[in-house]
Amino acid sequence: MFEMEDAFDFKKPTVQMLGRWQPWHDGHTKLFEKALTITGQVVIMVREVFGIEGDAGAGRTVEQTDNPFGEIAVIDGIKKGLGEAGYEEGREYMIMAVPNIVDISYGRGVGYTFTEHDLGADVHNISATKIRAKMREEGKL
Repeated sequence: MFEMEDAFDFKKPTVQMLGRWQPWHDGHTKLFEKALTITGQVVIMVREVFGIEGDAGAGRTVEQTDNPFGEIAVIDGIKKGLGEAGYEEGREYMIMAVPNIVDISYGRGVGYTFTEHDLGADVHNISATKIRAKMREEGKL
C-alpha cells in the first residue's frame, strides 16, 4: 500500500499518453516507462473507438478500423500490463476514458510539448495489429 504523498497528484506536471491500446502490449509498457521518467506520473487516455467500422482516425492518421476491444477490456488490459511491470494505478498513473480524439490543436506557448520516443527496433516492431491477428487465429478474438 502507498502513502498519500505517493498518490497521483493532479497539480504535479504529468505526461499524457493518448491511444486506442487495442490491445495494450509490451511496447506500450516500454513507452509508459519512458514517459514516466519525464515527470514521475502519467495519465493514460483511452480513445473510445470500440466497434468503429470506418476509419477511427477520421483520415488524419493511418486507417484505424480494427477496434475489437471495448473501453472496459482496454482499461483492464492496461492495468494488467502495468501491474505485471510493478506499477500501480493511482500512484504512477491514472486512466481516463476520452472521446475519439483524432487531433490535438494548439496555439503558441501553451505550456506543453509533444515528444516522440525512439524505443528501438525491437519495441517499435511490436504490433497490436499482429497481436489481434494472432488472437483471431487462436480463436481468442
